[in-house]
Amino acid sequence: MKFLTRVLKEIPILFVLAVVIVLLIRFFVAQPFIVDGESMHPTFENGDYLIVDELTYHFEAPQRGDVIVFRYPGDPKIFYIKRIIGLPGETVHVNAGLVSITKTNGSTITLSEPYAVANDTTYTLNTTLGSDQYFVMGDNRPESSDSRVWGPLPRANIIGRVFIRLLPPSTFGLMPGAVSLPQ
Repeated sequence: MKFLTRVLKEIPILFVLAVVIVLLIRFFVAQPFIVDGESMHPTFENGDYLIVDELTYHFEAPQRGDVIVFRYPGDPKIFYIKRIIGLPGETVHVNAGLVSITKTNGSTITLSEPYAVANDTTYTLNTTLGSDQYFVMGDNRPESSDSRVWGPLPRANIIGRVFIRLLPPSTFGLMPGAVSLPQ
């Protein structure tokens, strides 16, 4: 009887502790995100359920090729998902759909982008990024509103990188969409 009384007293404490731990993880470590739209096709499809890692970028800088979730600069209540193409201080060149980067040391790289859908040949631009700006693009270039349209993404708008795809179950995976691009 004494054991049962003790267990009944500890259950509410255990429940409160579990809720606190879940809330801390949800607000400071990871959050769910549902893909809305076709801008990242074929890497991500409309309705994909993702978990976003909010912690990593507190310890390391975002890298070229990372798929990130961020607040849209034109309306911070709206969240977008895109791939990082240009890093702070670089100049991004888009010429008839081909992307090249002039790095801060003056060297130039041309990106091989097997994940990108039919390069959109309507865009030609050169954008030099500030010290806290990133150039992001959707993988489905003809269907993406991205840095080509609304300009560089401020670092402060980045929520985190896509860490897990949970749904649909057939595409479950860690670091979905991850590619290795020259840094």
